[in-house]
Amino acid sequence: MRVIDPNLACIPSNYSRLIARELGLQARDVSDLLAMTQLSVDQFLQEDTLLTPPQQLRILQNSLRLAKDPAFGLRLGQRLTSPTHGAMGFLVNSSPDLLTALRAFQAFLPIRMNLARLELVTNGNWLEVTCSFDMPVNEELLRVLSEIAVVIFFDSAEFIVGRPVEEVVSCFVHKEPAYSERYADHIPGPIEFGANALLLKIPLNVCKVPNASANHENYMMALQQCETMLAQLHPSEKTCKYQVQKMMLSHPPGVLSEEEAAAALFICKRTLARRLKDEGSSFRQLRDEILSQQAVGYLRDSRMSVEAMAELLNYHDSANFRRAFKRWFGVTPDEYRRRNQG
Repeated sequence: MRVIDPNLACIPSNYSRLIARELGLQARDVSDLLAMTQLSVDQFLQEDTLLTPPQQLRILQNSLRLAKDPAFGLRLGQRLTSPTHGAMGFLVNSSPDLLTALRAFQAFLPIRMNLARLELVTNGNWLEVTCSFDMPVNEELLRVLSEIAVVIFFDSAEFIVGRPVEEVVSCFVHKEPAYSERYADHIPGPIEFGANALLLKIPLNVCKVPNASANHENYMMALQQCETMLAQLHPSEKTCKYQVQKMMLSHPPGVLSEEEAAAALFICKRTLARRLKDEGSSFRQLRDEILSQQAVGYLRDSRMSVEAMAELLNYHDSANFRRAFKRWFGVTPDEYRRRNQG
């Protein structure tokens, strides 16, 4: 069983800012949402802030108190559409069918929200998807997390299948809540309460309906990016290198500065450089490794122009990108593409 390091800041803060927007909070009111998280309002409002799992759960707990709406989890699930999940959401929407999309969620949840795990099992003509959470949570939080997860599934499934998937059975661990009539606004299929596990039962024929919006080129690019992120992140590691990699991969390519990374770890830039040196690395080396792997993925798996690639990787112009690529691989991007075609 995968064990979460509760001290590792790895969850993008955009989820919690969506919570603040759903609550209608102004900047001056955000401190109530952050109670007992040890986060400042300034940290919270920065795009590059990452949260520890306990901080994320505390913010969710605080949001329930502020919302004064027991069905707040259903509302949050509706907010968390595919674009909020970064490259993983892009991969899901580009998948050829629902089964492939679910496998993407299963494989790449650790790069976005490592509080949850999925297990996929075929049982006769059904696919059974079990969702579990890796940290202890109280009954209220379990209910809210379960509602969020299921609503996210139905939003993605409707996009891929092209209609509400009314055949899917949703099984919740919690007892039927007093507001259960509101579930029908978000969950189109049959619902069961008091189950042994949070479980979705999906007919296999629904899982294999072709996605009309599938795009193989986009899918391959997103898959490459997700695989690169996952391959470089080993949850058992607690090194400074791992934490910096996680931050880099949670931001748009190449935009995280050394000063910002040091500040997020509550150390100075000099200390960060020393720790990375002790681990046989450096901030520039880590950035180059990530950018170079993303670049060769785009060259192999797409027909994207070098100019578009440079813009995607946040280079000021294509000439800078071409110089960096030649420094990494000893050839130009065009030469690399010609050698690796077919």
